[in-house]
Amino acid sequence: MADALTGQTVELLQTLIRNECVNDGTAQSGNEIRSVDVLQSFLEGAGIAMQRYEPTPGRSSLVARIEGSDPAAPSVCLMGHTDVVPVDPQGWSRDPFGGELVDGEVWGRGAVDMLNLTASMAVAVRDLARRGFRPKGDLIYFAVADEESGSKHGAQWVADHAADAIRCDYVLTESGGIHTGSPDAPFVGVNVGEKGVAWRKLRVRGTPGHGSAPFRSDNALVKAAAVIQRLAAYRPAPRFHDLWRHEVESMGLDEETTRMLLDPAHVDDTLAAMPRAGLARHLHACSHTTFSCNVIEGRMKTNTIPSAIDIGVDIRTLPGEDADDVEAHLVEALGSLAVEVEVEIIMNDPASISRIDNPMWDALQRSVNRPFPAARLSPQLVVGFTDARILRRMGSVAYGAGLFSPDVEASEFASRFHGNDERIDVESLRLTTQFWLDVVTDLMG
Repeated sequence: MADALTGQTVELLQTLIRNECVNDGTAQSGNEIRSVDVLQSFLEGAGIAMQRYEPTPGRSSLVARIEGSDPAAPSVCLMGHTDVVPVDPQGWSRDPFGGELVDGEVWGRGAVDMLNLTASMAVAVRDLARRGFRPKGDLIYFAVADEESGSKHGAQWVADHAADAIRCDYVLTESGGIHTGSPDAPFVGVNVGEKGVAWRKLRVRGTPGHGSAPFRSDNALVKAAAVIQRLAAYRPAPRFHDLWRHEVESMGLDEETTRMLLDPAHVDDTLAAMPRAGLARHLHACSHTTFSCNVIEGRMKTNTIPSAIDIGVDIRTLPGEDADDVEAHLVEALGSLAVEVEVEIIMNDPASISRIDNPMWDALQRSVNRPFPAARLSPQLVVGFTDARILRRMGSVAYGAGLFSPDVEASEFASRFHGNDERIDVESLRLTTQFWLDVVTDLMG
């Protein structure tokens, strides 16, 4: 039975990858309707109630539900997004939308983020329904659009216009399940919270003119370059949140490195000297507010001095920070250039964290211990944003979960998010599919 379910997960994941639901941030991108059509067809015939939502043409989301036997029992939502980020095929060893199975790994954009979970959740829900499983509380499967660009056409729209369809006590989504620690003290990560997202558009103005006479000109692009340089060089002080100590101690690092990472006076130097760049980036993001200038736009022509340039800045905030803190960071980073910049708020969602003193956390621990008896759950803060933040605002306890192979190295796995040669191994697909079955039957059976 396990082999058959794993095969279903592999095939469904391959199909979702090949659907090429690329979300470039525009309303007309995504085309998640392709994968919703596939998922609805996959789940049909199992006695599962389904409802589709399409606020924007092509931007479909699917809510599937197995009704519970006890209205007072806790409800659970397995939530996976169907959109993926754009890709540069030249950086890949294989077709990023081929969904190839090579040497025990499924390759393609979204294999890690997060179509592997979206597919395995669907397989688990269908298997439960076909076996006649009746949960105590409602079991919901939410295949959602537009997670990669802020959720306007997906979870946020459903929360605003059809909240009862996804209202639940517990949510499991991306992305935990990575093994850390040592053989004597193994951990499996569960993301219990996430940093805030504070996207900003910075507009820098100048005076237009002819590119043949640049002397003493007021060039918006030149000023924008200076703004970008200052943001890139900005080094805000570390701030340790409640999860920081446990996250560091669960990494299995040597005693001296662990001690230095827990010391605000030494953490930055320790991260700068760390030989594993991927791990250093992750730990830096977990302990600092970060600024990344990723987009530049304007009416630019080679022989014309531009009058205005827009800079898209991805700012991620720590627990406790708000819009005023973001503004203070920008003023400090830009110094005298701050008066030259107009700031537009694109997104402003604060950090969020869910408690772990509840029956779901206990069910996750027991389900991890079935294949890995010695492993303990490690509550972690994810540095990106997920749709969990929206469900938390609705009152749900939301975790990023899953269960991957111990052979998947944490920093290598993290590098595949939005990166080249994204892929997932079949053993992880097997473990995760069984994990959803174990958690649901444990908590809701």
